[in-house]
Amino acid sequence: MKWLCSVGVAVSLALQPALAEELIGNHPLTPEARDAFVTELLKKMTVDEKIGQLRLISVGPDNPKEAIREMIKKSQVGAIFNTVTRPDIREMQDQAMQLSRLKIPLFFAYDVVHGQRTVFPISLGLASSFNLAAVRTVGRISAYEAADDGLNMTWAPMVDVSRDPRWGRVSEGFGEDTFLTSEMGRTMVEAMQGKSPADRYSVMTSVKHFAAYGAVEGGKEYNTVDMSPQRLFNDYMPPYKAALDAGSGGVMVALNSLNGTPASSDSWLLKDLLRDQWHFKGITISDHGAIKELIKHGTAADPEDAVRLALKSGINMSMSDEYYSKYLPGLLKSGKVTMEELDDATRHVLNVKYDMGLFNDPYSHLGPKESDPKDTNAESRLHRKEAREVARESMVLLKNRLETLPLKKTDTVTVVGPLADSKRDSMGSWSAAGVADQSVTVLTGIRNALAGKGNVLYAKGANITNDKDIVNFLNLYEPAVVVDPRSPKEMIDEAVAAAKKSDVVVAVVGEAQGMAHEASSRTDITIPQSQRDLIAALKATGKPLVLVLMNGRPLALVKEDQQADAILETWFAGTEGGNAIADILFGDYNPSGKLPMSFPRSVGQIPVYYSHLNTGRPYNADKPNKYTSRYFDEANGPLYPFGYGLSYTTFKVSGVKMSAPSMKPGDKLTASVEVTNTGKRAGETVIQMYLQDVTASMSRPVKQLRGFDKVNLQPGETKTVSFPIDVNALKFWNQQMKYVAEPGKFNVFIGVDSARVNQGEFELR
Repeated sequence: MKWLCSVGVAVSLALQPALAEELIGNHPLTPEARDAFVTELLKKMTVDEKIGQLRLISVGPDNPKEAIREMIKKSQVGAIFNTVTRPDIREMQDQAMQLSRLKIPLFFAYDVVHGQRTVFPISLGLASSFNLAAVRTVGRISAYEAADDGLNMTWAPMVDVSRDPRWGRVSEGFGEDTFLTSEMGRTMVEAMQGKSPADRYSVMTSVKHFAAYGAVEGGKEYNTVDMSPQRLFNDYMPPYKAALDAGSGGVMVALNSLNGTPASSDSWLLKDLLRDQWHFKGITISDHGAIKELIKHGTAADPEDAVRLALKSGINMSMSDEYYSKYLPGLLKSGKVTMEELDDATRHVLNVKYDMGLFNDPYSHLGPKESDPKDTNAESRLHRKEAREVARESMVLLKNRLETLPLKKTDTVTVVGPLADSKRDSMGSWSAAGVADQSVTVLTGIRNALAGKGNVLYAKGANITNDKDIVNFLNLYEPAVVVDPRSPKEMIDEAVAAAKKSDVVVAVVGEAQGMAHEASSRTDITIPQSQRDLIAALKATGKPLVLVLMNGRPLALVKEDQQADAILETWFAGTEGGNAIADILFGDYNPSGKLPMSFPRSVGQIPVYYSHLNTGRPYNADKPNKYTSRYFDEANGPLYPFGYGLSYTTFKVSGVKMSAPSMKPGDKLTASVEVTNTGKRAGETVIQMYLQDVTASMSRPVKQLRGFDKVNLQPGETKTVSFPIDVNALKFWNQQMKYVAEPGKFNVFIGVDSARVNQGEFELR
């Protein structure tokens, strides 16, 4: 890979603009050297320069580049985001290094969530891979491409556990499970930061959104979160802690309130927990405009009060508002904010700049001017091979009736659906600097696969939706959804006519990427009616019907599950999505993805997640009883459970074998199963281990993921898959908020998803 090449990119300072010699030099990248350096630098700074360091400016209509350059000269800016080309970044850094008084370097940041120029599957898709090596590849390439654009920091990973698919931002995260999200987030931080965020092709991460943003009430964006401390620490906090333990240099603070206190003014969250208990040394950054929003939250009386609350509570850097620069001088003068508090916030900003290596070379991620790419969007800058490989691993086969898939390359295939040839939607939300025209659509991927063999027919068949208000919403900031002016009947008739000429129909349906994004919460998580009408018409032709889903959240698919012969969940698969989908449809790759979120049967089931607590009257589907915890008007349980995913082969999992019947707190034991490929072709599957604390001082989940392993087996091959278990896997926060493992019986469940498991047991003595 390009990012593995040994590149001599140390830039001679003689090639760069004149620098402040007393700041820029060969500084050791150690905490001790950093602290001494920053302490001396703070002594040289004026109040206004300190306040300027706390300001994070977004390039955009409200802050054009010309105005920002003037602010940089006056030391009124500490960092920039939303600019992603080397010439622009270099010009802004030049302003700081040539024209500001102390010549303190800027850092540059961007939302690099699932790729920078090469767009990989959305995070929910990455989680579906259950493959940390694949996630590591995404992290390293994303960091390489981001750093190659001159960036120093990314607003990622997003590790908000979410169990409500109505929330649009589930597309940004790793799903409903605490353990899986922790593992994915930790891996992404390690991959993106590398050995040091100061390295040429590494970037510093800023884990988000702290804290519990994924639990907003009703799945409604920017809403409140209210929960017990036990649930908070058992279910929602571990992924943030894992990412910080992995070394994340930044934390982006959430927009929600937590138990009545907005996160941006929560000193318990940002000081007592984050700094004092977790010993976090990095930078805290408000989310976009969050300090202003404290007034509307009802916890700040006016702008000055909002700034006082935010700074004293622990917000170091203010993202995209002018409140710190406007109101901190007066607050300092009145004594409502102390110089020690200002210095503390400024120190954290300067610390991360030091850790980024900017005081050694402010241009370290830019290289000499002559090295700037002649074409920023050049094809040669992409990593297509890796994008295709990861995309294939992210897809989940939900249904495959009578082995409809894989398809034959000699067939005539009719491709229909509003998403079948949409380059923009292939990339998904938060697609960074990805260029839509460089994306491979499903239609193109199928044409590539059948070139010179089968035939491909195409009809759009339907618009994303016939609801004009929704279309206007989706096109509010960019022309993201193109509406075909023909009537729904004309479009469906064309699709049906094409379907009748084919051997099989592939319908690419689901959501536009803007429907699964920030500020895109939905009350209805079914496929839009325009597309459901198309599916019904295609089903009526009698042709085999394959649904290829593109979506950023679990959808309610009861009807579609009945109609389709095969269903492939592809999420938003990125730059190489179309080729990766075709690889699976035609059998060049055997699907191995598993669901990181449960798919409900209807919105009325939400929240539905596998690791729920039991009740005193649990529902038993085999022996239904009226007076149990259930819905009476619909089948209970999800349509597709957490961890579910089919293959073109079959797997048998043996009974669970325990290495010992019991363990003491200092011991370890192992749970093992034999896994056999009982089908006719090679394939991979994810073997999952869940634990249950059977009797505890408080009700515990019916099962919790505590290990997973992706195994590749040839037909007839058997492998032993083992999972170590130690006392840390058994601990939880109890009613007294003590982190303990209680003696007693534990069940071990191992299988291919959260529902199909074999059981073992052991005792903690």
